Amino acid sequence: MPDLHALENAMPYAPLKIVAMPSAKEMGGRINNYMVEFRKSVHNDKVKKDPAFHGYFEKNYLVDFDVPRFGSGEAKAVFNESIRGKDLFIITDVCNHSITYQMNGYVNHMSPDDHYQDLKRVISASSTAARINVIMPFLYEGRQHKRNGRESLDCAYALKELGKMGVANFITFDAHDPRVQNSTPLIGFDNIMPPYQFVKALLNSDIDIRIDKDHLIVISPDEGALDRAIYFATVLGVDTGMFYKRRDYSTIINGKNPIVAHEFLGDNIEGKDVIIIDDMISSGGSMLDTARQLKRMKAGRVFICCTFGLFTDGLDAFDIAFKEKAFDRVVVTNLTYLPPEIYQKPWFIEADMSKLISSIIDFLNHNASMQSISSTYA
Repeated sequence: MPDLHALENAMPYAPLKIVAMPSAKEMGGRINNYMVEFRKSVHNDKVKKDPAFHGYFEKNYLVDFDVPRFGSGEAKAVFNESIRGKDLFIITDVCNHSITYQMNGYVNHMSPDDHYQDLKRVISASSTAARINVIMPFLYEGRQHKRNGRESLDCAYALKELGKMGVANFITFDAHDPRVQNSTPLIGFDNIMPPYQFVKALLNSDIDIRIDKDHLIVISPDEGALDRAIYFATVLGVDTGMFYKRRDYSTIINGKNPIVAHEFLGDNIEGKDVIIIDDMISSGGSMLDTARQLKRMKAGRVFICCTFGLFTDGLDAFDIAFKEKAFDRVVVTNLTYLPPEIYQKPWFIEADMSKLISSIIDFLNHNASMQSISSTYA
């Protein structure tokens, strides 16, 4: 539960309401349940009697709304209850490809662009809210965060657009490059890292793991994830290392320079358990190549920890690699959509983030310092 000492003397900004977009319906339900329990545990009589805390204790904080579509595929957002004067938290998962809609008789799977457009529709229907906050775990177009030549700058423009629409606070997780927040310096931007949830998920599984520098090392699969590895290793008090992706810059395949080899930079890992840390699993090819190379280097067990499990090429490659004993477990958060079949895989461990998000909402609703959020991880 949240640190009540940090909240007990803080007035809520406004009555709390949560908008769980269809893409985040399951996560929204979990968050709502935690929020109800959090506030049930408040025993401060002043809070219960003070009119300023009207709407503080509710059985449900979720807003009743719809985003219906016409046969042409066009849509609109409709609130079925008043949100006037509310502190609105909108949760969306732009990577949920399981949501479909009909257009001219065809079934279409919603893309990140579709989810982002629906988010803007909900915001535009929220003009009477006291404040609008957006929780977008996977940052929309987060990998298109910088410009190289004549190309779009999608992520920065999206943040700027949301700021102009009135969004006061933007919360994301493990942004590919958090410096993109510089595009909107006048709105709140919180980038939350999930190392605690990774460790908790591993320790709560059937894995007997020793967390010390003699038995565990954290590895970055490439130079881009080195900051995450250093952060994670610092939290655990262990050593770190990294792989350098040596590419063939004379050749372009599918718009990219192919990887020739993974060169390891770090201490001896023989016999040690290894945690590979990165922000996402896209196809998973590079991650599995890294795991196989670690096994060839006589590493002990190999655990893959990623904030976002996109699995764009399916799960077959992971099934094959697991049978080959290339890795031992994959720990992924539930911040983005996961295919139902993944929960049946012997190599999969879920890191639940719903309690943390509930705590973040609670703190922001009180305008309390986010530094105190660490006390909610227990």
